[in-house]
Amino acid sequence: MTSLEERVAALEEQVTALAARLDRSPPEAGEAVPRTRDVFWALEGLKRRVTGGAGAVLYAGVVAPAEGERYEWQYGAAAADLMAEDWSAAAGALSALAHPVRLRLLREVLGGRHAASELSEVEGLGTSGQLYHHLRQLVGAGWLRATGRGQYVVPAERVVPLLVTLTAATR
Repeated sequence: MTSLEERVAALEEQVTALAARLDRSPPEAGEAVPRTRDVFWALEGLKRRVTGGAGAVLYAGVVAPAEGERYEWQYGAAAADLMAEDWSAAAGALSALAHPVRLRLLREVLGGRHAASELSEVEGLGTSGQLYHHLRQLVGAGWLRATGRGQYVVPAERVVPLLVTLTAATR
């Protein structure tokens, strides 16, 4: 009987190893995506959900930019709907990002510097007048939100889209 138990245990190990090699599911919470897994698991999931038409676009993210902060976001849209939209409506939000000081401000705020006084200490951001000009531009475009006198945050619903936009612009 021991021989049979050993053989069954060996078969179970082989099945487990084979299943791990074929695993194309998304990683568990907190787990990095190993290179042995299908790197297109999100794309494959989207393709299973989209039938017919011009396709779809999906972006998602889980971000913890500073101590105690965590943002999870997912957005999907039909490609036909995106192609039919007035793209010029995005010009204000995109132009607000088109300045190195504003990008630096967003990075600093995401990194935990929320007060204008803290931001004014960062080298290279200009005079206090210039700083407030850039902060107003980012608030006006929706990339920042004033949460109190001289306090700013990147709105939760904008964290992942901001990082997606930056990724698209640099890849």
